[in-house]
Amino acid sequence: MFDRLDQIEERYEDLGRQLGDPTLVSDQKKFQTVAKQHRDLEPTVDKFREYRKLRDGVAEAKAMLTESDAEMRAMAEDELLTLEPKLATTEEELKVLLLPKDPNDDKNVIVELRAGTGGDEASLFVAEVFRMYLRFAEQHKWKVEVLSQTDSDVGGLKDVTAIFEGDKVYSQMKYESGVHRVQRVPATETQGRVHTSAITVAVLPEAEEVDVKVEAKDLRIDTFCSSGPGGQSVNTTYSAIRITHLPTNTVVSCQDEKSQIKNREKAMRVLRARLYEVEAERVHQLQAKERKQQVGTGDRSEKIRTYNFPQNRLTDHRIGLTNHQLAMVMEGLLQPTVDALIAHYTAERLRAEVAA
Repeated sequence: MFDRLDQIEERYEDLGRQLGDPTLVSDQKKFQTVAKQHRDLEPTVDKFREYRKLRDGVAEAKAMLTESDAEMRAMAEDELLTLEPKLATTEEELKVLLLPKDPNDDKNVIVELRAGTGGDEASLFVAEVFRMYLRFAEQHKWKVEVLSQTDSDVGGLKDVTAIFEGDKVYSQMKYESGVHRVQRVPATETQGRVHTSAITVAVLPEAEEVDVKVEAKDLRIDTFCSSGPGGQSVNTTYSAIRITHLPTNTVVSCQDEKSQIKNREKAMRVLRARLYEVEAERVHQLQAKERKQQVGTGDRSEKIRTYNFPQNRLTDHRIGLTNHQLAMVMEGLLQPTVDALIAHYTAERLRAEVAA
Protein backbone atom coordinates (compact mmCIF):
# COMPACT_ATOMS: atom_id res chain seq x y z
CA MET A 1 0.00 0.00 0.00
CA PHE A 2 2.73 2.45 0.96
CA ASP A 3 4.72 1.84 -2.25
CA ARG A 4 1.58 2.80 -4.15
CA LEU A 5 1.12 5.90 -1.99
CA ASP A 6 4.73 6.94 -2.68
CA GLN A 7 4.03 6.64 -6.41
CA ILE A 8 0.81 8.68 -6.08
CA GLU A 9 2.66 11.42 -4.20
CA GLU A 10 5.39 11.46 -6.85
CA ARG A 11 2.76 11.72 -9.60
CA TYR A 12 1.00 14.52 -7.69
CA GLU A 13 4.23 16.54 -7.43
CA ASP A 14 4.98 15.95 -11.13
CA LEU A 15 1.52 17.25 -12.07
CA GLY A 16 2.11 20.26 -9.83
CA ARG A 17 5.32 21.04 -11.72
CA GLN A 18 3.43 20.75 -15.03
CA LEU A 19 0.82 23.23 -13.81
CA GLY A 20 3.64 25.67 -13.05
CA ASP A 21 4.84 25.52 -16.66
CA PRO A 22 3.64 28.69 -18.49
CA THR A 23 3.51 26.83 -21.83
CA LEU A 24 0.77 24.53 -20.51
CA VAL A 25 -1.69 27.43 -20.18
CA SER A 26 -1.66 27.91 -23.94
CA ASP A 27 -3.27 24.48 -24.32
CA GLN A 28 -6.43 24.94 -22.23
CA LYS A 29 -7.75 21.42 -22.82
CA LYS A 30 -4.52 19.83 -21.61
CA PHE A 31 -4.28 22.33 -18.74
CA GLN A 32 -7.77 21.39 -17.51
CA THR A 33 -6.94 17.67 -17.75
CA VAL A 34 -3.72 18.08 -15.74
CA ALA A 35 -5.46 20.32 -13.19
CA LYS A 36 -8.24 17.75 -12.69
CA GLN A 37 -5.75 14.91 -12.24
CA HIS A 38 -3.82 17.02 -9.71
CA ARG A 39 -7.04 17.94 -7.87
CA ASP A 40 -8.23 14.30 -7.79
CA LEU A 41 -4.97 13.10 -6.19
CA GLU A 42 -4.84 15.88 -3.59
CA PRO A 43 -7.07 14.26 -0.90
CA THR A 44 -5.02 11.04 -1.00
CA VAL A 45 -1.70 12.88 -0.86
CA ASP A 46 -2.87 15.14 1.99
CA LYS A 47 -4.05 12.09 3.96
CA PHE A 48 -0.77 10.25 3.29
CA ARG A 49 1.24 13.22 4.55
CA GLU A 50 -0.96 13.40 7.63
CA TYR A 51 -0.34 9.66 8.18
CA ARG A 52 3.44 10.09 7.92
CA LYS A 53 3.38 12.94 10.41
CA LEU A 54 1.38 10.83 12.88
CA ARG A 55 3.65 7.81 12.29
CA ASP A 56 6.74 9.92 13.02
CA GLY A 57 5.05 11.27 16.15
CA VAL A 58 4.32 7.73 17.38
CA ALA A 59 7.93 6.67 16.72
CA GLU A 60 9.28 9.66 18.67
CA ALA A 61 6.91 8.99 21.59
CA LYS A 62 7.94 5.33 21.72
CA ALA A 63 11.59 6.38 21.78
CA MET A 64 10.83 8.62 24.76
CA LEU A 65 9.53 5.59 26.70
CA THR A 66 13.14 4.49 27.13
CA GLU A 67 14.09 7.74 28.86
CA SER A 68 15.20 7.52 32.50
CA ASP A 69 13.13 10.61 33.39
CA ALA A 70 9.74 9.41 34.70
CA GLU A 71 8.05 12.67 33.72
CA MET A 72 9.24 12.27 30.11
CA ARG A 73 7.95 8.68 30.01
CA ALA A 74 4.55 9.79 31.35
CA MET A 75 4.41 12.49 28.69
CA ALA A 76 5.24 9.92 26.01
CA GLU A 77 2.49 7.60 27.24
CA ASP A 78 -0.04 10.43 27.07
CA GLU A 79 1.14 11.24 23.51
CA LEU A 80 0.69 7.62 22.43
CA LEU A 81 -2.84 7.49 23.86
CA THR A 82 -3.73 10.35 21.48
CA LEU A 83 -1.58 9.53 18.46
CA GLU A 84 -2.03 5.77 18.04
CA PRO A 85 -5.85 5.85 17.58
CA LYS A 86 -5.45 8.75 15.13
CA LEU A 87 -2.81 6.77 13.22
CA ALA A 88 -5.08 3.70 12.98
CA THR A 89 -8.03 5.83 11.80
CA THR A 90 -5.91 7.61 9.21
CA GLU A 91 -4.63 4.29 7.86
CA GLU A 92 -8.22 3.08 7.37
CA GLU A 93 -9.08 6.35 5.60
CA LEU A 94 -6.12 5.82 3.29
CA LYS A 95 -7.36 2.33 2.40
CA VAL A 96 -10.72 3.82 1.43
CA LEU A 97 -9.05 6.52 -0.70
CA LEU A 98 -7.08 3.82 -2.53
CA LEU A 99 -10.20 1.88 -3.53
CA PRO A 100 -10.79 1.92 -7.30
CA LYS A 101 -13.00 4.87 -8.18
CA ASP A 102 -16.37 4.40 -9.86
CA PRO A 103 -15.69 5.86 -13.34
CA ASN A 104 -19.20 7.35 -13.34
CA ASP A 105 -18.90 9.26 -10.05
CA ASP A 106 -18.00 12.56 -11.73
CA LYS A 107 -20.79 12.35 -14.30
CA ASN A 108 -24.04 14.28 -14.49
CA VAL A 109 -27.15 12.12 -14.17
CA ILE A 110 -30.48 11.57 -15.86
CA VAL A 111 -33.11 11.03 -13.14
CA GLU A 112 -36.40 9.37 -14.06
CA LEU A 113 -39.32 9.11 -11.61
CA ARG A 114 -42.48 7.18 -12.46
CA ALA A 115 -45.69 6.47 -10.56
CA GLY A 116 -46.11 2.78 -9.75
CA THR A 117 -48.73 1.11 -7.56
CA GLY A 118 -51.21 3.52 -6.03
CA GLY A 119 -52.79 5.59 -8.80
CA ASP A 120 -53.30 9.27 -7.96
CA GLU A 121 -51.52 8.96 -4.63
CA ALA A 122 -48.42 7.58 -6.39
CA SER A 123 -48.42 10.50 -8.83
CA LEU A 124 -48.59 12.97 -5.93
CA PHE A 125 -45.62 11.24 -4.33
CA VAL A 126 -43.62 11.43 -7.58
CA ALA A 127 -44.04 15.22 -7.44
CA GLU A 128 -42.99 15.33 -3.77
CA VAL A 129 -39.89 13.15 -4.22
CA PHE A 130 -38.88 15.17 -7.27
CA ARG A 131 -39.24 18.34 -5.19
CA MET A 132 -37.05 16.69 -2.51
CA TYR A 133 -34.35 16.06 -5.13
CA LEU A 134 -34.63 19.66 -6.37
CA ARG A 135 -34.03 20.94 -2.82
CA PHE A 136 -31.10 18.52 -2.45
CA ALA A 137 -29.67 19.79 -5.76
CA GLU A 138 -29.97 23.40 -4.54
CA GLN A 139 -27.82 22.55 -1.51
CA HIS A 140 -25.10 21.22 -3.83
CA LYS A 141 -25.50 24.11 -6.30
CA TRP A 142 -26.34 21.68 -9.10
CA LYS A 143 -28.27 22.77 -12.16
CA VAL A 144 -31.48 20.84 -12.88
CA GLU A 145 -33.22 20.84 -16.24
CA VAL A 146 -36.53 19.05 -16.81
CA LEU A 147 -36.43 17.02 -20.02
CA SER A 148 -40.02 15.74 -19.97
CA GLN A 149 -42.93 15.31 -17.59
CA THR A 150 -46.51 14.05 -17.61
CA ASP A 151 -48.91 15.73 -15.20
CA SER A 152 -51.67 13.84 -13.40
CA ASP A 153 -55.27 15.02 -12.96
CA VAL A 154 -54.77 15.60 -9.21
CA GLY A 155 -51.76 17.93 -9.48
CA GLY A 156 -49.09 15.27 -9.27
CA LEU A 157 -46.73 13.80 -11.86
CA LYS A 158 -47.22 10.47 -13.61
CA ASP A 159 -43.57 10.68 -14.64
CA VAL A 160 -40.74 13.19 -14.86
CA THR A 161 -37.27 13.03 -16.40
CA ALA A 162 -34.59 15.60 -15.60
CA ILE A 163 -30.86 16.06 -15.91
CA PHE A 164 -28.85 17.03 -12.83
CA GLU A 165 -25.57 18.78 -13.69
CA GLY A 166 -22.77 19.67 -11.30
CA ASP A 167 -19.84 18.39 -9.27
CA LYS A 168 -19.81 14.61 -8.63
CA VAL A 169 -23.59 14.30 -9.03
CA TYR A 170 -23.63 10.55 -9.71
CA SER A 171 -21.54 9.82 -6.61
CA GLN A 172 -24.27 11.43 -4.48
CA MET A 173 -27.36 10.23 -6.37
CA LYS A 174 -26.52 6.69 -7.51
CA TYR A 175 -28.05 4.95 -4.50
CA GLU A 176 -31.48 6.54 -5.11
CA SER A 177 -32.34 4.03 -7.84
CA GLY A 178 -35.13 1.61 -7.00
CA VAL A 179 -38.66 1.49 -5.63
CA HIS A 180 -39.65 4.12 -3.05
CA ARG A 181 -42.70 3.19 -0.98
CA VAL A 182 -44.96 5.71 0.77
CA GLN A 183 -47.36 4.99 3.62
CA ARG A 184 -49.86 7.69 4.61
CA VAL A 185 -53.51 8.73 4.66
CA PRO A 186 -54.39 10.18 1.22
CA ALA A 187 -56.27 13.48 1.08
CA THR A 188 -59.18 11.63 -0.57
CA GLU A 189 -59.42 9.03 2.23
CA THR A 190 -62.53 9.74 4.33
CA GLN A 191 -62.03 7.03 6.96
CA GLY A 192 -58.45 7.91 7.90
CA ARG A 193 -56.93 4.64 6.67
CA VAL A 194 -53.24 4.49 5.80
CA HIS A 195 -52.61 3.57 2.15
CA THR A 196 -49.41 2.22 0.61
CA SER A 197 -48.20 3.40 -2.80
CA ALA A 198 -44.96 3.10 -4.72
CA ILE A 199 -42.90 4.98 -7.28
CA THR A 200 -39.76 4.04 -9.18
CA VAL A 201 -36.58 6.10 -9.44
CA ALA A 202 -33.84 5.47 -12.01
CA VAL A 203 -30.54 7.35 -11.82
CA LEU A 204 -28.52 6.99 -15.02
CA PRO A 205 -25.04 8.46 -15.52
CA GLU A 206 -25.11 10.78 -18.50
CA ALA A 207 -23.15 9.33 -21.40
CA GLU A 208 -21.13 11.51 -23.74
CA GLU A 209 -20.86 10.81 -27.44
CA VAL A 210 -17.45 9.25 -26.81
CA ASP A 211 -19.07 6.79 -24.34
CA VAL A 212 -21.85 5.64 -26.65
CA LYS A 213 -21.67 5.55 -30.43
CA VAL A 214 -25.16 6.11 -31.86
CA GLU A 215 -25.48 5.61 -35.61
CA ALA A 216 -27.97 7.77 -37.49
CA LYS A 217 -29.16 4.70 -39.44
CA ASP A 218 -30.21 3.08 -36.15
CA LEU A 219 -32.61 5.90 -35.25
CA ARG A 220 -36.21 6.58 -36.18
CA ILE A 221 -37.18 10.16 -35.38
CA ASP A 222 -40.84 11.19 -35.22
CA THR A 223 -42.27 14.64 -34.57
CA PHE A 224 -45.62 15.43 -33.01
CA CYS A 225 -47.53 18.31 -31.45
CA SER A 226 -46.68 19.19 -27.87
CA SER A 227 -49.28 18.91 -25.12
CA GLY A 228 -49.53 20.71 -21.80
CA PRO A 229 -47.97 24.11 -20.91
CA GLY A 230 -46.42 26.11 -23.70
CA GLY A 231 -48.72 28.88 -24.83
CA GLN A 232 -50.08 29.38 -28.32
CA SER A 233 -47.61 27.03 -30.00
CA VAL A 234 -49.03 24.00 -28.20
CA ASN A 235 -50.85 21.58 -30.55
CA THR A 236 -49.99 23.78 -33.55
CA THR A 237 -46.25 23.20 -33.94
CA TYR A 238 -44.62 19.82 -34.47
CA SER A 239 -41.85 20.60 -31.99
CA ALA A 240 -42.05 17.46 -29.81
CA ILE A 241 -39.60 14.68 -30.65
CA ARG A 242 -39.77 10.90 -30.27
CA ILE A 243 -36.57 8.96 -30.97
CA THR A 244 -36.56 5.18 -31.31
CA HIS A 245 -33.26 3.30 -31.19
CA LEU A 246 -34.13 0.43 -33.52
CA PRO A 247 -31.53 -2.19 -32.44
CA THR A 248 -32.66 -2.03 -28.80
CA ASN A 249 -36.22 -0.68 -29.29
CA THR A 250 -35.40 2.07 -26.77
CA VAL A 251 -37.89 4.95 -27.08
CA VAL A 252 -37.27 8.48 -25.78
CA SER A 253 -39.51 11.51 -26.18
CA CYS A 254 -39.12 15.18 -25.27
CA GLN A 255 -41.61 18.04 -25.63
CA ASP A 256 -40.41 20.44 -22.94
CA GLU A 257 -39.03 23.05 -25.38
CA LYS A 258 -40.84 24.95 -28.14
CA SER A 259 -37.82 24.35 -30.38
CA GLN A 260 -37.67 21.00 -32.20
CA ILE A 261 -33.87 21.23 -32.27
CA LYS A 262 -33.63 21.68 -28.49
CA ASN A 263 -36.06 18.84 -27.88
CA ARG A 264 -33.98 16.60 -30.11
CA GLU A 265 -30.79 17.50 -28.22
CA LYS A 266 -32.44 16.70 -24.89
CA ALA A 267 -33.91 13.44 -26.16
CA MET A 268 -30.48 12.34 -27.43
CA ARG A 269 -28.98 12.98 -23.99
CA VAL A 270 -31.54 10.66 -22.40
CA LEU A 271 -31.10 8.05 -25.14
CA ARG A 272 -27.31 7.97 -24.74
CA ALA A 273 -27.70 7.59 -20.97
CA ARG A 274 -30.09 4.64 -21.36
CA LEU A 275 -27.89 2.91 -23.95
CA TYR A 276 -24.84 3.48 -21.76
CA GLU A 277 -26.62 1.80 -18.85
CA VAL A 278 -27.55 -1.22 -20.97
CA GLU A 279 -23.96 -1.54 -22.19
CA ALA A 280 -22.67 -1.20 -18.64
CA GLU A 281 -24.91 -4.10 -17.62
CA ARG A 282 -23.56 -6.25 -20.43
CA VAL A 283 -19.90 -5.51 -19.78
CA HIS A 284 -19.85 -4.94 -16.02
CA GLN A 285 -22.65 -6.98 -14.45
CA LEU A 286 -21.21 -6.50 -10.97
CA GLN A 287 -20.81 -2.74 -11.31
CA ALA A 288 -24.06 -1.66 -12.94
CA LYS A 289 -27.59 -2.92 -13.41
CA GLU A 290 -29.84 -2.83 -16.39
CA ARG A 291 -32.46 -0.12 -16.13
CA LYS A 292 -35.42 -2.49 -15.67
CA GLN A 293 -33.61 -4.38 -12.91
CA GLN A 294 -32.56 -1.10 -11.36
CA VAL A 295 -36.05 0.22 -10.81
CA GLY A 296 -38.04 -3.02 -10.56
CA THR A 297 -41.69 -3.21 -11.57
CA GLY A 298 -43.11 -0.60 -9.22
CA ASP A 299 -44.79 -3.18 -7.03
CA ARG A 300 -45.05 -2.32 -3.32
CA SER A 301 -42.91 -5.30 -2.26
CA GLU A 302 -39.84 -4.33 -4.32
CA LYS A 303 -38.76 -1.48 -2.11
CA ILE A 304 -35.44 0.11 -1.21
CA ARG A 305 -36.94 2.78 1.02
CA THR A 306 -40.19 3.46 2.90
CA TYR A 307 -41.55 6.92 3.75
CA ASN A 308 -44.00 6.48 6.65
CA PHE A 309 -45.76 9.81 7.18
CA PRO A 310 -47.94 8.93 10.22
CA GLN A 311 -44.75 7.95 12.10
CA ASN A 312 -42.57 10.71 10.54
CA ARG A 313 -40.16 7.90 9.66
CA LEU A 314 -37.88 7.12 6.73
CA THR A 315 -36.45 3.59 6.50
CA ASP A 316 -33.77 2.52 4.04
CA HIS A 317 -34.15 -1.25 3.88
CA ARG A 318 -30.78 -1.91 2.23
CA ILE A 319 -28.75 -0.81 5.23
CA GLY A 320 -31.34 -0.90 8.02
CA LEU A 321 -31.28 2.88 8.45
CA THR A 322 -34.17 4.58 10.28
CA ASN A 323 -34.62 8.35 10.37
CA HIS A 324 -37.43 9.94 12.43
CA GLN A 325 -37.14 13.31 10.68
CA LEU A 326 -39.10 12.48 7.53
CA ALA A 327 -40.57 15.99 7.24
CA MET A 328 -37.06 17.45 7.05
CA VAL A 329 -35.94 14.78 4.55
CA MET A 330 -38.82 15.75 2.25
CA GLU A 331 -37.51 19.33 2.43
CA GLY A 332 -34.24 18.11 0.92
CA LEU A 333 -32.30 17.09 4.04
CA LEU A 334 -31.18 13.91 2.32
CA GLN A 335 -27.43 14.17 2.98
CA PRO A 336 -27.32 12.06 6.20
CA THR A 337 -29.06 9.20 4.36
CA VAL A 338 -26.76 9.56 1.34
CA ASP A 339 -23.67 9.64 3.58
CA ALA A 340 -24.82 6.50 5.41
CA LEU A 341 -25.33 4.66 2.11
CA ILE A 342 -21.92 5.74 0.79
CA ALA A 343 -20.23 4.65 4.05
CA HIS A 344 -22.01 1.27 4.00
CA TYR A 345 -21.14 0.39 0.41
CA THR A 346 -17.59 1.73 0.77
CA ALA A 347 -17.10 -0.56 3.78
CA GLU A 348 -18.44 -3.48 1.72
CA ARG A 349 -15.99 -2.74 -1.08
CA LEU A 350 -13.16 -2.49 1.44
CA ARG A 351 -14.05 -5.88 2.92
CA ALA A 352 -14.18 -7.41 -0.56
CA GLU A 353 -10.78 -5.88 -1.39
CA VAL A 354 -9.24 -7.31 1.78
CA ALA A 355 -10.80 -10.73 1.19
CA ALA A 356 -9.42 -10.78 -2.37
